[in-house]
Amino acid sequence: MNILAIDTATEACSASLVVNGLHYSQQEICPREHSQKLLPMIQSLLEQTGIELSQLDAIAYGHGPGSFTGVRIAAGMMQGLALGADLPVIGVSTLEAMAQGAYRTQKAEKVVAAIDARMGEVYFAIYYFDEDGWQLQGEQQVLSPEEANSLIDANHSYIGVGSGF
Repeated sequence: MNILAIDTATEACSASLVVNGLHYSQQEICPREHSQKLLPMIQSLLEQTGIELSQLDAIAYGHGPGSFTGVRIAAGMMQGLALGADLPVIGVSTLEAMAQGAYRTQKAEKVVAAIDARMGEVYFAIYYFDEDGWQLQGEQQVLSPEEANSLIDANHSYIGVGSGF
Protein backbone atom coordinates (compact mmCIF):
# COMPACT_ATOMS: atom_id res chain seq x y z
CA MET A 1 0.00 0.00 0.00
CA ASN A 2 1.31 3.47 -0.93
CA ILE A 3 0.23 6.35 1.30
CA LEU A 4 1.35 9.96 1.49
CA ALA A 5 0.87 11.65 4.88
CA ILE A 6 1.25 15.38 5.57
CA ASP A 7 1.02 17.45 8.72
CA THR A 8 1.37 21.18 9.34
CA ALA A 9 -0.63 21.59 12.58
CA THR A 10 2.39 22.62 14.67
CA GLU A 11 5.66 24.47 14.09
CA ALA A 12 6.87 21.34 12.28
CA CYS A 13 6.08 20.76 8.63
CA SER A 14 6.25 17.11 7.66
CA ALA A 15 5.58 14.78 4.78
CA SER A 16 5.93 11.01 4.87
CA LEU A 17 5.50 8.41 2.20
CA VAL A 18 5.00 4.69 2.67
CA VAL A 19 5.75 2.73 -0.49
CA ASN A 20 5.42 -1.05 -0.39
CA GLY A 21 6.09 -1.08 3.36
CA LEU A 22 9.14 1.20 3.22
CA HIS A 23 8.95 4.56 5.01
CA TYR A 24 10.40 7.84 3.74
CA SER A 25 9.94 11.17 5.47
CA GLN A 26 11.02 14.78 5.65
CA GLN A 27 10.39 17.19 8.49
CA GLU A 28 11.45 20.71 9.25
CA ILE A 29 10.69 23.07 12.11
CA CYS A 30 9.69 26.13 10.11
CA PRO A 31 7.01 28.32 11.71
CA ARG A 32 5.06 30.35 9.13
CA GLU A 33 6.82 28.66 6.19
CA HIS A 34 4.68 25.54 5.78
CA SER A 35 3.03 26.68 2.56
CA GLN A 36 6.45 27.18 0.95
CA LYS A 37 8.01 23.95 2.27
CA LEU A 38 5.30 21.30 1.94
CA LEU A 39 5.03 20.86 -1.85
CA PRO A 40 8.83 20.63 -2.33
CA MET A 41 8.93 17.99 0.43
CA ILE A 42 6.22 15.97 -1.29
CA GLN A 43 7.90 16.29 -4.68
CA SER A 44 11.23 15.22 -3.19
CA LEU A 45 9.68 12.11 -1.61
CA LEU A 46 7.94 11.14 -4.84
CA GLU A 47 11.19 11.55 -6.77
CA GLN A 48 13.13 9.62 -4.12
CA THR A 49 10.76 6.66 -4.37
CA GLY A 50 10.22 6.86 -8.11
CA ILE A 51 6.44 6.82 -7.97
CA GLU A 52 3.81 9.18 -9.27
CA LEU A 53 1.04 10.75 -7.22
CA SER A 54 -1.47 8.65 -9.20
CA GLN A 55 0.20 5.49 -7.89
CA LEU A 56 -0.78 6.29 -4.31
CA ASP A 57 -3.61 4.44 -2.61
CA ALA A 58 -4.55 7.35 -0.33
CA ILE A 59 -3.45 10.64 1.20
CA ALA A 60 -3.50 11.10 4.97
CA TYR A 61 -3.33 14.47 6.67
CA GLY A 62 -3.24 15.84 10.18
CA HIS A 63 -6.67 17.43 10.68
CA GLY A 64 -5.71 19.01 13.98
CA PRO A 65 -6.10 20.20 16.53
CA GLY A 66 -3.35 22.68 16.01
CA SER A 67 -2.54 25.99 14.43
CA PHE A 68 -5.58 27.26 12.53
CA THR A 69 -3.47 28.35 9.56
CA GLY A 70 -1.37 25.19 9.67
CA VAL A 71 -4.40 22.90 9.65
CA ARG A 72 -5.89 24.85 6.76
CA ILE A 73 -2.63 24.50 4.79
CA ALA A 74 -2.65 20.71 5.23
CA ALA A 75 -6.37 20.46 4.42
CA GLY A 76 -6.04 22.61 1.30
CA MET A 77 -2.94 20.78 0.09
CA MET A 78 -4.53 17.39 0.72
CA GLN A 79 -7.73 18.43 -1.02
CA GLY A 80 -5.91 19.67 -4.11
CA LEU A 81 -3.68 16.61 -4.38
CA ALA A 82 -6.47 14.11 -3.69
CA LEU A 83 -8.91 15.74 -6.09
CA GLY A 84 -6.31 16.05 -8.85
CA ALA A 85 -5.23 12.40 -8.54
CA ASP A 86 -8.68 11.01 -7.60
CA LEU A 87 -7.41 9.59 -4.30
CA PRO A 88 -9.24 8.82 -1.06
CA VAL A 89 -8.39 10.88 2.03
CA ILE A 90 -7.66 9.79 5.59
CA GLY A 91 -7.96 12.40 8.33
CA VAL A 92 -5.75 11.79 11.38
CA SER A 93 -5.88 13.50 14.76
CA THR A 94 -2.64 15.35 15.35
CA LEU A 95 -2.73 14.45 19.04
CA GLU A 96 -3.34 10.75 18.32
CA ALA A 97 -0.50 10.74 15.80
CA MET A 98 1.75 12.14 18.51
CA ALA A 99 0.64 9.33 20.84
CA GLN A 100 1.48 6.80 18.13
CA GLY A 101 4.92 8.35 17.81
CA ALA A 102 5.49 7.86 21.55
CA TYR A 103 4.41 4.23 21.22
CA ARG A 104 6.70 3.66 18.24
CA THR A 105 9.76 5.28 19.81
CA GLN A 106 9.26 4.55 23.51
CA LYS A 107 6.65 1.75 23.65
CA ALA A 108 4.41 4.16 25.60
CA GLU A 109 0.93 2.80 26.18
CA LYS A 110 -0.37 5.75 28.22
CA VAL A 111 0.21 9.13 26.61
CA VAL A 112 -0.72 12.69 27.44
CA ALA A 113 -0.54 14.79 24.27
CA ALA A 114 -0.56 18.59 24.48
CA ILE A 115 0.06 21.25 21.83
CA ASP A 116 0.52 24.92 22.68
CA ALA A 117 -2.73 26.62 21.62
CA ARG A 118 -1.42 30.10 22.49
CA MET A 119 -3.12 32.56 24.82
CA GLY A 120 -2.38 30.40 27.88
CA GLU A 121 -4.13 27.25 26.62
CA VAL A 122 -3.23 23.83 25.24
CA TYR A 123 -4.89 21.35 22.89
CA PHE A 124 -5.00 18.32 25.15
CA ALA A 125 -5.87 14.61 25.10
CA ILE A 126 -5.09 11.45 27.04
CA TYR A 127 -4.70 8.15 25.17
CA TYR A 128 -4.39 4.52 26.23
CA PHE A 129 -3.17 1.79 23.90
CA ASP A 130 -4.90 -1.61 24.04
CA GLU A 131 -5.54 -4.57 21.72
CA ASP A 132 -7.93 -2.41 19.65
CA GLY A 133 -5.42 0.41 19.20
CA TRP A 134 -5.52 3.90 20.68
CA GLN A 135 -8.41 4.77 22.95
CA LEU A 136 -9.14 8.40 23.73
CA GLN A 137 -9.94 8.99 27.40
CA GLY A 138 -12.58 11.69 27.47
CA GLU A 139 -12.20 14.04 24.53
CA GLN A 140 -9.72 16.30 22.82
CA GLN A 141 -10.04 19.67 24.49
CA VAL A 142 -8.68 23.19 24.65
CA LEU A 143 -7.82 23.93 28.27
CA SER A 144 -5.55 25.95 30.49
CA PRO A 145 -2.47 23.96 31.52
CA GLU A 146 -3.84 23.85 35.06
CA GLU A 147 -7.16 22.36 33.89
CA ALA A 148 -5.31 19.84 31.74
CA ASN A 149 -3.10 18.84 34.65
CA SER A 150 -6.18 18.22 36.82
CA LEU A 151 -7.38 15.57 34.31
CA ILE A 152 -4.22 13.47 34.59
CA ASP A 153 -4.66 10.51 36.94
CA ALA A 154 -1.75 10.60 39.39
CA ASN A 155 -2.08 6.83 39.89
CA HIS A 156 -0.81 6.12 36.36
CA SER A 157 2.48 6.77 34.58
CA TYR A 158 2.24 8.63 31.29
CA ILE A 159 4.58 9.77 28.56
CA GLY A 160 3.99 13.44 27.73
CA VAL A 161 4.38 14.59 24.13
CA GLY A 162 3.97 17.90 22.34
CA SER A 163 4.78 21.58 22.51
CA GLY A 164 2.19 22.10 25.26
CA PHE A 165 4.70 20.88 27.80
